[in-house]
Amino acid sequence: MTTTEARPATMFDSLNPATGEVVASFRIDSAEDVALAVARARKAAVWWQAQGYKGRKRLLRKWRSIIASRLDEFAALMHRENGKPEIDALLELSLAIEHLDWASGSAKKVLGRRRVGSGLLAANQWASIEYMPYGVVGAIGPWNYPVFTPLGTISYALAAGNAVVFKPSEYTPAIGKWLVDTFAEVVKEPVFQLITGYGETGNALCTSGVDKLAFTGSTATGKRVMAACSATLTPVVIECGGKDAFIVASDADVDAAAEAALFGGMGNAGQTCAGVERVYAVASVYDAFVAKLAEGARKLRAGEDEGASYGPITMPSQIDIIKRHIDDAIARGGKAVVGGADSVQPPYVQPVILTDVPEDSSAVAEETFGPTITVKKVRDEREAIELANDSRYGLGATIYSAKKGREIADQLSCGCVAINSVLSFAMVPELPFGGVRDSGFGRIHGADGLREFSWPRSVTSTRFPAPIKLATFDRPANARSLTVKLVKTLWGRGGK
Repeated sequence: MTTTEARPATMFDSLNPATGEVVASFRIDSAEDVALAVARARKAAVWWQAQGYKGRKRLLRKWRSIIASRLDEFAALMHRENGKPEIDALLELSLAIEHLDWASGSAKKVLGRRRVGSGLLAANQWASIEYMPYGVVGAIGPWNYPVFTPLGTISYALAAGNAVVFKPSEYTPAIGKWLVDTFAEVVKEPVFQLITGYGETGNALCTSGVDKLAFTGSTATGKRVMAACSATLTPVVIECGGKDAFIVASDADVDAAAEAALFGGMGNAGQTCAGVERVYAVASVYDAFVAKLAEGARKLRAGEDEGASYGPITMPSQIDIIKRHIDDAIARGGKAVVGGADSVQPPYVQPVILTDVPEDSSAVAEETFGPTITVKKVRDEREAIELANDSRYGLGATIYSAKKGREIADQLSCGCVAINSVLSFAMVPELPFGGVRDSGFGRIHGADGLREFSWPRSVTSTRFPAPIKLATFDRPANARSLTVKLVKTLWGRGGK
């Protein structure tokens, strides 16, 4: 481990989670710093909105091209500061770039003014709806996917016409700075700004008067964010954790299911909010599935070198949670098919596959956020569905089945479902992403993501005088009889 020099109280160091080396040092922005950033953003938002959809599309796609042209440089930084292998960083960046491209190109179609039907009673009105930017959006990002996840807010908020003040995780501020700096190469106005620091800085952003705030992180912190924003009635988008279920149906391709569960549970060191944490395998395929899953898990290895399957646990305190879950599972009668308590080797955790773990154990009920998977044998798909839904979380789910996938998906209480693939719902730019219950509310991505960072404005315009003047005190004498006759004729003939 590298010993760091003492820092002023107004600074903090970002460390490589694998080596402890200092990546960069950053300011701990105060409430006054945050207020100034928001004030600058509010002025810049007027300029940004005036660029229109066409102008914003052009500038955002210039930014997209800069990110894409420097892919290797950015992936190397992500490896140093976040710890994930560069190939995983490249995948994350590729997805983020595609979402940025889609948002910038789709904003006008989704948010632009469009005519809607005016109905019969208001047939003389020209009715339209358009979506207006909030103004300044605050974004508090996570450390596990420090580009893809915050850009799910930032790209869509910018495309909608908002300025953005971004607080990245204190574990990945250099990655956030890279994004802001490259945007500034294209847009000189302070449309997209960086603030850095710990929880106090994030709280200052919540209470700074931003017009909307998007948060990604734990459920507990999400509740505190909501409480802080409630003082100013600031609307929020909350994307919290998950305890996502993976259902292996009786007609599943077992080899494909095991491969997908392994990547969904172990990829990014298990630090994926929509990753696989609980598997429910129908009895007829359970043994074959566990054997194949264990075979694959034994081939994986955590480390920093190029041959490693995944990297370190980015947030040191998470290691204690992972170990507690493993210990509790084994103490409660669970069996470690692969790994076990000795798999926790800070800053790494080697793969762990657990079976026969009680449903009320912490390893099943709480978010682990590490490379561990619990597998339970179930009688049939119905029991798998019941257990999958029996969670305070509701972010995503995965199903492997030849013919029953859609039927099972329709019965799951969560925001996103992948059938015969894993995490694919996050890859599709047009699909909204988000959860229910303790996984949060609101959506990023897709048309819903664009609308999340705008508000609807309805406008009517009179085309010709109303055939029956009702919205006046100077109604004609026959207004009542004509209205009664019209309503009965149109809607009084039963349920046709």
